[in-house]
Amino acid sequence: MDTAYNSTFGNSAAHALPEERAAFIRKTYLHLSGAVLVFILLETYLMISGAGAAIAETMLGGRFSWFIVLAAFMGVSMLANWWANSQTSKPLQYMGLALYVVAEAVIFIPLLYISAYYAGYDVIAKAGIVTLGLFLGLTSVVFLTRRDFSFLGPILAIGGFVALGFIAASLLFGFSLGSLFAFVMVAFAGAAILYDTSNVLHRYNTDQHVAASLSLFASIALLFWYILSIFSSRD
Repeated sequence: MDTAYNSTFGNSAAHALPEERAAFIRKTYLHLSGAVLVFILLETYLMISGAGAAIAETMLGGRFSWFIVLAAFMGVSMLANWWANSQTSKPLQYMGLALYVVAEAVIFIPLLYISAYYAGYDVIAKAGIVTLGLFLGLTSVVFLTRRDFSFLGPILAIGGFVALGFIAASLLFGFSLGSLFAFVMVAFAGAAILYDTSNVLHRYNTDQHVAASLSLFASIALLFWYILSIFSSRD
């Protein structure tokens, strides 16, 4: 989820000509599809090569190692979003999207290895299918109703800080957040998808398809993370 969009009344997709709005939406979801495909290819390569195992061992080397990884990921995410929202440079926008996809691929490696070890590789595919189904369902809700879900923005911002607090506390004090937290985060990610999809229709400018696709990709990755966590713990 990303709230760093900039929009003006005259340029927003909601007030653009129908053909411009359709082109913006098409570009957004084509870029999103490309980001997801690159993510899958990167994960496949890392999982079947020694690079993935080395990354996972390093990131899981200790409780504070994972804390450092999460802090670094947050910093990289902020930079990627800033680049993707550039109003002056298209190459910088694409660099932001590429950087974010690579960062997500790296941070997912430990979870994928743990899931594959304890629950088998099938659970990753199952989690991916459920994630896709939920994303398509939530997207359909927004496109069919045309409702503006921007009211979720403040709720998601506060909820995000609360979630980060719990995650930081669990790393610092060594307790498990459990399945209940994962279910809550699935709901959080679902709300983020509603919010981001609504922004595609009502808030983003028609030239912000890269930033919009990054925002949607971030929410899908969050949803996939916690669905996979739930599936792995149940199997």
